[in-house]
Amino acid sequence: MTIQWFAIEEKGVRPLPIPNGVSTFDGLYDGLALGVYSALRTFAHHKFLHLQGHIDRTVQSMRLLGWEYVLDEKRLRRALHQVCMAFPFSEARVRFDVLAAPPTHLGTTSRELIALLPFAPPDPALYANGVVVEVTHDLHRTRPLAKTADFAQARRVYPVGGDVYEYILVDEAGHLLEGTGTNFYGVQEGVLRTAGSGVLAGITRRIVLELAAELGIPVDLTAVHLDEIPHLQEAAVSGSSRAIVPVVQISGQVVGDGRPGPICQRLLTAYNSFVSRDIKTAVEE
Repeated sequence: MTIQWFAIEEKGVRPLPIPNGVSTFDGLYDGLALGVYSALRTFAHHKFLHLQGHIDRTVQSMRLLGWEYVLDEKRLRRALHQVCMAFPFSEARVRFDVLAAPPTHLGTTSRELIALLPFAPPDPALYANGVVVEVTHDLHRTRPLAKTADFAQARRVYPVGGDVYEYILVDEAGHLLEGTGTNFYGVQEGVLRTAGSGVLAGITRRIVLELAAELGIPVDLTAVHLDEIPHLQEAAVSGSSRAIVPVVQISGQVVGDGRPGPICQRLLTAYNSFVSRDIKTAVEE
């Protein structure tokens, strides 16, 4: 069994039973009282990039939902360290949840769960050649700044893979907001554009914007409109498990010259350098 699932209890982590036929994170949480979550990957087997940002966003998400639940950060960090150290694969995709109610039918009263899957880095060809994305007008976040698990379940109707790498959410006015699991960027006349509101505050997005400032790349927090796609020279999506992936086609419209552009390449190079010097274990070793 490659997927692992745990409850974080006072005395440590408790392994949870994997439902028959389940091999994805989303499948684990069917039928549970969904709450808030964060998903990320490990580096060097048991290290993380900006874990504190993921924890802070989880706490913020609970506050936005009006919860008074107190997350024990030290306990969460110890649990993440323990399960990742013991994971039998070289790298892991990691998801931690705080549920709206404990899953007592699983034999635990804890509302805090961790799930792990083997992580394989994206194909280098995606970065070299770029990817194709589509848009959707039917999927929206109720509370954009809260990372809630109900959105993760709702996006399942838009499966990615094959010819379509990602779906980009479009608002009623026609603005490209974010992907189902990524943030979206466009480059126009040398300016990096991404929605400044109405989107999840991605941890990788934060890093990208900081790196853009360091590289002297102008940033405009104004969402790209559908009508502006023909005027983009570059586009990209970013996420914790995929870094920065160039986008070369949006809903059949070629972006720029149909190849990854220099600004996205500069950002990806800077991001990889940032990762190499900033990853840390969940607890001090």
